Amino acid sequence: MTPRARVLAIVVVAAAAAVAGTVGITLLQTRGETTQRPGAVTRPPKGIPPVWFDFGLRDDREARDLAQGADLLNKGKRKPAAAIFARYSSLQAKIGAAFAAWPDHGLDELKALVTSHPGSPVAQLHLGYAYYWSGRVADALSTLQRVAADYPDAPESVQAENVLYPRMAPGLPPIVTTLGLPSAPSRAAQLRVLVRAARRPDAQAKLRYGVALWRLWRRVSAERQFEAAARLAPNDPAARTAAAVGAFTKRAPVRAFGRLGPLTGEFPKAAVVRFELGLLLIWTRQPRKGEAQLRLAIAEEPESVYAEEARRFLDAIAKTGTK
Repeated sequence: MTPRARVLAIVVVAAAAAVAGTVGITLLQTRGETTQRPGAVTRPPKGIPPVWFDFGLRDDREARDLAQGADLLNKGKRKPAAAIFARYSSLQAKIGAAFAAWPDHGLDELKALVTSHPGSPVAQLHLGYAYYWSGRVADALSTLQRVAADYPDAPESVQAENVLYPRMAPGLPPIVTTLGLPSAPSRAAQLRVLVRAARRPDAQAKLRYGVALWRLWRRVSAERQFEAAARLAPNDPAARTAAAVGAFTKRAPVRAFGRLGPLTGEFPKAAVVRFELGLLLIWTRQPRKGEAQLRLAIAEEPESVYAEEARRFLDAIAKTGTK
C-alpha cells in the first residue's frame, strides 16, 4: 500500500467510526465527573494511564524503542515496557517508566517532570492522564484543555482534543489534493525538499508543504502555508479550501465552517469544496449532512480524485450499518 493510500485508509476508517459513534476515550464524559471541583478525588479507573508518544519523522533507534515500549505498556505488558524505558534518559523514557510502575508515586513523578520541562506538551499531556488515573478528574480536564490551547502546533494538542471531544472522529480531517509529493529516500528528506520549495512564491509548493505538516498534526504551521497559498492563488478552490479547513479545531469548529461554507457559493462547481465540507461535517458528528456533501462532490466532478475518495468514504460509512 502506498503512503497516500495508507493515510486515506486510516482516515476513512476514522470517519466511518465517527458516524458509528465508537471512537474516542470517554475519560471525562462519564458520571458527571466534569463537574468535579479542582483537587477533589474520586475513585480512579482501573489499570494504568495510557502512553502516547509522537516522534514525528524521527526514525532513530531510541524513537523506535520507545514507540515499542509505549505499545507494550498500552497492552498491559509492564515488565518488557519498563525494561525498554530503562535504557534511556529522555523525557519520554521517564514518562514511560513512571507509568510502567504505576501507581508507585506516578502522579508525583509526572508533576516533577512538568516542573523540570515547563514548556513540554508531552509532559503536560501525560500529567493530564496521571491526574485522571489518580481520580482527579477536574484537574485532568483543566490540564488537557491547557495542552490543547497552549500548544496548538504540537501533535499533543490534537491528541488532547481527541480525549476532550471523544464523540468526534480522532485526529484531523484529511486534506486531499491532486498534487503529488516529491520522491525522496525518507519522509524526513521529502519534508526538506518541500521546505525548500515552499520558500518560493509558489502556491502549489506551499500547499504541498502544508498538507505534509497537516499529516504530522502541525496544524498551525500547516495553516500558515495554506494561507500563503491562498493569497498567491485566490481563485484556486483547492488552496482556498485548504486554508479554510486549516482553521479547524475541535474546541472551535465554527471557525473552519465559517470560512468553508461560503466557498460553496464562490466555487459552486468545485468538488474539492463539497468534499472537504463533507469530511468536516462527518468529523463533527453530522454524518447525514456530510454524506450529502460527498454526493455533491461526486456529482460535480465524477472523474476527479475528490469523487473517488468521496465514494470510498461513503462505502466505508455504509459498512458501519448506521444507515
